[in-house]
Order: sequence, then C-alpha cells, then structure tokens
Amino acid sequence: MAMEIKPDEIASILRERIEGLETDSADLTEVGTVLSVADGIARVHGLDNCMALEMLDLPHGVTGLALNLESDNVGAVLFGEWDKIVEGDTVKRTGHLLEIPVGEQLLGRMVDPLGRPLDNRGEVATTETRPAEFKAPGVVERQPVEEPVQTGLMAIDGMIPIGRGQRELIIGDRQTGKTAIAIDTIINNRDKDLICVYVAIGQRMSTVVQLKEVLEENGAMENTIIVAAPADEAAPIKYIAPYAGCAMAEHFLYNGKAALCVYDDLTKHASAYRQMSLLLRRPPGREAYPGDVFYLHSRLLERAVKLNDDLGGGSLTALPIIETQASDVSAYIPTNVISITDGQIFLESDLFFSGVRPAINVGISVSRVGGNAQTKAMKKVAGKLRLDLSQYRDLEAFAQFGSELDPETQKALTRGERLVELLKQKEREPLGVADQVASIYSGTGGYLDRIKVERVAEFLGDLRVRLHAEQKPLLDRINETGKLSDEDEEALGKAIGDFVDDFGPDFDEHGEPMAAGESDRIRSEEERQAPARTEEATPAS
Repeated sequence: MAMEIKPDEIASILRERIEGLETDSADLTEVGTVLSVADGIARVHGLDNCMALEMLDLPHGVTGLALNLESDNVGAVLFGEWDKIVEGDTVKRTGHLLEIPVGEQLLGRMVDPLGRPLDNRGEVATTETRPAEFKAPGVVERQPVEEPVQTGLMAIDGMIPIGRGQRELIIGDRQTGKTAIAIDTIINNRDKDLICVYVAIGQRMSTVVQLKEVLEENGAMENTIIVAAPADEAAPIKYIAPYAGCAMAEHFLYNGKAALCVYDDLTKHASAYRQMSLLLRRPPGREAYPGDVFYLHSRLLERAVKLNDDLGGGSLTALPIIETQASDVSAYIPTNVISITDGQIFLESDLFFSGVRPAINVGISVSRVGGNAQTKAMKKVAGKLRLDLSQYRDLEAFAQFGSELDPETQKALTRGERLVELLKQKEREPLGVADQVASIYSGTGGYLDRIKVERVAEFLGDLRVRLHAEQKPLLDRINETGKLSDEDEEALGKAIGDFVDDFGPDFDEHGEPMAAGESDRIRSEEERQAPARTEEATPAS
C-alpha cells in the first residue's frame, strides 16, 4: 500500500529545515511578483512581511510605495517610468520607509518631492534624510504661539496676525490672490531668520518657474526651497509632495530654527489622493473621497509647532491654501481643513474684482491666536481697525437707501472708506512693521478723515517717504523694539499731522475744502476724545 504524502507535512518539514540554516552567511531579501499594473498602481504578490509606506525596488529604476496591505497581495503606488513595469516583474523589499533628502544644501533649489533637482544646477549634495511621515509633537513638547510671522500686508498683520508655529488657512476661489499672499510673506522674510518651503501641487510647471523667478528678482530665493509636483506628474508624486516639503522644513525646526511651509494647494492634493485611493479599490465616501481624507491633512498640519525651549524652541508655521468653488466654504475639503487650522484668511472674488486687493473678507477671516502674535506697537494702533471696518460694512448697505444720515453715521462711513483704501496694497510690496504702524495709525487716529478718498494711496506713499527722511530714528525704534511708547506715539502723531497740513487743502466729509482753522478744531476735539476711544473694548479675534 503506497504511503500518502500530505502537503502540509512537507511544508512543515521544509520550514524546520530552513529555520535550521545558518543565515549569517546568506543575504536574504523578501521578493515578490507583480500581479498587475495599471495607472501607476501595482498589485504585488509574495511580500508577506511588507510594512505600510515601505519603499519597494522594481526594475527600470522604478520605486514603489506600499499603501494597501491585503491578505494575499500588496497595493503599491509607483514613482518613475511605471509604464515599463509588466506583469511578472520582480519586486524587492528595501526594509526602509519613505525618506526625503533634507539639509541646508536644498536652500535656493527647486526639487521634486523625492529630492531630485528640477533647476538644471546639478545634484543636491546632501546625505541627510528624514521620514516623509513623522509623528507630530505632543502638547507637553509645545509652547504657546507668541512670536509674529510678519507678512508685510497691513490687512493681515493688523487684523489677522499669524504667529510662528501657527496653521493659518488661506482660502478663496481661483484667481483671488491666494498665492500672492504666500509669496509676499516669503519676500517680506527674505532678510530675517525664517526659512521658507513652498510646495506647488498640481500647478503648471511654467507657473512654478515664473514664481521662482519672482523670488529670485526679490532676493528671497536664497532661504527658500521650492518643492514642485506639477500637473503632468502622476498622482503618487502629488500625494507625497506636502509631506516631503514638511520633512524638509522639519530639518530646520528640530535644529532650533524657524521655518514656514506653504502648501499650494491642498484641494489638488486631496484630488490626487482620491484618484490613488479609488485605483487601489478603497471604498469611497462623501464626494468619492476615501474615509481617511481628514486624517490625510490633519497628520500633515499637526506637524506645525512651536517647540518648547528644552527642545530648542524651533518653529514650523504652516500656510495651507484651499481653492473653493463659487465661494462655497461649506464643501467637504474646505470644512475639513478649516477645522484643523488655527484660523483662516478668506479671499472674496467680489472684493478682488472691485479693486480691494488683497481681497480679504474681514468678517469671515479670523486668527485664533489673536493679538498674542502681534507686536505691542501694532496691537496699540490696530485695536480699533477691525471694529471700524465692520461698522462701515454694516452702515454701507444702510447708506445706499439715500436717507439723511446723522453726523455719527456719516463719520463712521467717512472713516471706513478711508480704511478700506488704506488696507489696499500692491503685490510684491510688503511693508516693514514701522511703516505699517505709521500707515494704520494715520487711519485709526483720524488723520486720513481730512484726505480725499482717491488721494489716500498717494498720501500714504508720500507719508512713508517723509517719515523715512525725517523720522528715521523713530521708525528704527519701532522696528527694533516692536513697541510704541506714549512719547513715540505723540511724535508719530505730530509728524503725520504736520504732513496732512503740507499735503494739501483739508476736506470735510462731503469733499469740500474746509475753512481755515476748521481742521485744527476737529483735531483738537478728537484729541480730547482720545482717552475715551482707547478704553473701548477691542473685538476678540
């Protein structure tokens, strides 16, 4: 009678024999086989011990990233010329998670998310790497956000201040100036100790090159890294781009320096992730996004931090950008990111096309760090700015009915019109702290009330030139200390008042020239009311 051999007995004997082998002399690599490949996604059989987010080696220099760990196969996304991969190709485990090249050598360079150069200036000579995915610091390792990131834009620094370690969302429809705010912030910090990383996700390569040229022209490229995942790249490259940019910025954060990371924009990032997830056959949820799309952005943005002094006191500030459709901030991705961040700057198409630029809607925009991230000088002069503007917006609609307005209402409208003009700023022209303080003080202090609305921009430009010529020590003091003492405030007020007199004839609220001495009477009356004004409660940010 023939002996019956059972397959599981053979398997157990072989397993025992293999376990008894000396493995010191042999280099064992776990190898799998490509089952199928399509749209940059490969199904691999045989990698039983593969880790999530592990790098895989494939032929033709293609790299894989393991995302789906299923019972009988591994779903991997491919970087490189994935169309050369065919069914049956060998796949090797590397044993390493995705690592991104980091270091000071990247400053001034434009690279792809895997650290490969895109600027024809040769290889990036760095040996350091950091993991693309990294656990965010806990509460104990953090400290409160109190140090300002100066954007150079009066509307933001005055009313929606951003602090080092904060996450401030920039949100609005396409072509409303979202990227311009981020670029102005980078330019404004070109000669400061803030290292900037700009991550371009799903944009045209020509746009990114143009942006690089703007930064070079303004001398801001030397302390900036551009990470580009252009529109013609595959979804996996766009998916990894913000994590790569964050890893590059974290190198400086954990070395005690200050970094700023701009993600432009996370709407395209979510779309790339949705494309990958659907190809990996993950179940779709709301708007066909996978269920973990909130986690996708939260684990990225939580890495923005102001570390405590024991850990070096470094900071990483995040400026994520979200593009809305028809100003719909209640859509899925915008609401997700709004709930993760510490405030948002909302840009409105109507304001943009009516000539108010930056087109910031002060009513919806908010910074949850508030005045903590403002210099004392800015807090002192800009306290009433938001209140005056919101009063003006309310009264503006009411005044359109053309009824007779009482003097107080008329005064609020006069002030509001000039404040709107005051906050208009051209692109690529960020202002220093002292210039902003002087400009805002001329508005909130009532000095602009006697200037025609259409001449406000001209007045402010000339005022800044005059202050730099005649009050340089005063401006330097404000810039260095960030404070505005009572003596300095008095000197600034006198300088602005003298310039108002020299600028041209004073006008009343109807645009008519005032009688001689009338402007002095109004000013002295305002000065008498000044103590009462400062006691008014400033609105919570």
